[in-house]
Amino acid sequence: MPMHTGLKEYIENKKHHAFRRDYPEYKDIAKEYHALGLCPKERMTRRFELLSELETPVLLPDEKICLLRTLRNIPDCFTEEEWREIRGSHFIHERGYLSNLSPNYERVIGTGLLALCDVADEYGKRVISAILRLTDRYREEAVRQGRAELVQVLERVPRFGAAGFYEALQFFRILHFSLWLEGNYHNTVGRFDKYMYPYLKKDMEKGLYTRETALEMVEDFFLSFNKDSDLYVGVQQGDNGQSLVLGGADEQGNETFNLLSELCLEASKNLMMIDPKLNLRVSRRTPLRVYELGSELTKAGLGFPQYSNDDVVINGLIDLGYEPQDAQDYAVAACWEIIIPKVGADVANIGAISFPKVIDICLHRDLPGCEDFEGFLHKIMEEIGTQCSQICNGIKSLWFVPSPLMNLMMDGGIYDGGKYNNFGIHGTGLATAADSLTVIAKYIFDEKRFSKEALIEAVDSDFAVHSELLPLLRYEAPKFGNNEELPDMLASKLLHGFAESLRHRINCRGGCFRAGTGSAMYYLWHAKEIGASPDGRRNGEPFGTNYSPSLLARINGPFSVVQSFTKPNLRETINGGPLTMEFSASVFQGSDSVHKIAMLVKTFIDMGGHQMQLNAVNTETLLDAQKHPEKYARLVVRIWGWSAYFVELDREYQDHVLRRQQYGI
Repeated sequence: MPMHTGLKEYIENKKHHAFRRDYPEYKDIAKEYHALGLCPKERMTRRFELLSELETPVLLPDEKICLLRTLRNIPDCFTEEEWREIRGSHFIHERGYLSNLSPNYERVIGTGLLALCDVADEYGKRVISAILRLTDRYREEAVRQGRAELVQVLERVPRFGAAGFYEALQFFRILHFSLWLEGNYHNTVGRFDKYMYPYLKKDMEKGLYTRETALEMVEDFFLSFNKDSDLYVGVQQGDNGQSLVLGGADEQGNETFNLLSELCLEASKNLMMIDPKLNLRVSRRTPLRVYELGSELTKAGLGFPQYSNDDVVINGLIDLGYEPQDAQDYAVAACWEIIIPKVGADVANIGAISFPKVIDICLHRDLPGCEDFEGFLHKIMEEIGTQCSQICNGIKSLWFVPSPLMNLMMDGGIYDGGKYNNFGIHGTGLATAADSLTVIAKYIFDEKRFSKEALIEAVDSDFAVHSELLPLLRYEAPKFGNNEELPDMLASKLLHGFAESLRHRINCRGGCFRAGTGSAMYYLWHAKEIGASPDGRRNGEPFGTNYSPSLLARINGPFSVVQSFTKPNLRETINGGPLTMEFSASVFQGSDSVHKIAMLVKTFIDMGGHQMQLNAVNTETLLDAQKHPEKYARLVVRIWGWSAYFVELDREYQDHVLRRQQYGI
């Protein structure tokens, strides 16, 4: 049970929302900035100074880690007309503000903000001053309320480097809060146990913490991620990027999973809240016990941890030109994409290719004239290259709103990019595409069971014409995920062709393009761009999420999925994208269920799998939650690279979770 029941209930019941305020008089500051002719850095700095002053210091009952958003909205720095002008000469990624970066928390927390003034530009110095003024007001409020322990902490941080675990956690909260307030989003946590454990270890050696009191502090810290998360931007509520990485190797190759790693897993299980999202770095060297600790969270229904395989990721990054020490230190972005802490400015989700769309184009344009399957497959690879060219060539003169605070926190700065400036491209609908190619190879060219024209007519009519083909294609044809040679081989070829089409391309910032197996929200969006598919997928039906079997596939079991999905060379698609699997909640009724799930994950990693995430779902509960959402406010599900409260999702995302394959063990 959580040790912070009162504070947890306070946050869950949204009592702290009463402190939020709107300031309509400042909603048009962009017009003022435009009239004054202010440069982007000045705009960001001036807005941050204003917002920091407008924040009201609030201390919630019993909390130890403070800072609460009292500003409901952050006004933009640019007018709509200015954005149109900027977009006319630049490629703007998403909102145009920095996201999905992992700054050097370790350095800043260790030295303090005053030390940064020596290297900061004029804008950075002003941001530091604004943060100090805000935290001083929090210290004054703590004095007023008699919070002596918090007063003592805020007398040191963030001016000076943290001297202990409590100070380090509070320092992080101040930095994280400030990054959001500045306008950055999907602000990640990075390798938390690696840079934070030395503080805990030192304090425990002094006798300042027991395991129980350390867990209590971690729980309080984790609660701080859930105070303001509904104000953070995302495609859906919960898609906020508060991703935290545990474990993995250090610079000497030693495993870093430690006591703090365990406490983070335990705190998440106790609190049962969606933030922060936990990611475990694992490898062939990882003991089964770590997988079992992770599987306890799966059993609880949190939809995390997500697992990333160091053996695949690190080598894949080195293949792309990352220096070994930087590859060794990788972290995970908002969902699963790989980023490099401290120095990386990679844009890991800048575009996406739809494999089923490639199939659809070639089905209509090329299939009638192809005499054999190899000729058709060649056309597929050419179209993948064409699609990749269109995506890559469309990204010119990338521009971001400058972030003075993030610039301070990244080694070498961020204004002009970083040490790494690579772009990640998702590959969506892989299973649908591989299954469709299997149908064409097997039934048209090999067995000649029906004609090319019949397949095209069936697809174009959503199987109203040649309806007898639907059950064959949908339910009887071989599927990717059943450890069958043909679809597994074709999936591997598609991914290899994707990676080869991006190889040696140079982006507008001098970096490379990285192929990935993730889908993000494109599993819905891309499915709407085409009609039915040769695999028997009907018009309007979505693709499987990320790197997973088709929703309509009849799968033999979870191990056959692991066998199929470890066959491709995943070092080539290192941008990320987890094998996503749903297990019936009834699976966890057995006493050995956690052990079995842990063994499955370990097997996937040992066989060369890249990333994996698991859901434990109860269909009856989810259906009832759609009818009676008021009864299920805290019901958690995994969406594409993040967990969310089911009832806060749009209906199409809820329905997708319900339609996914559910496995037993």
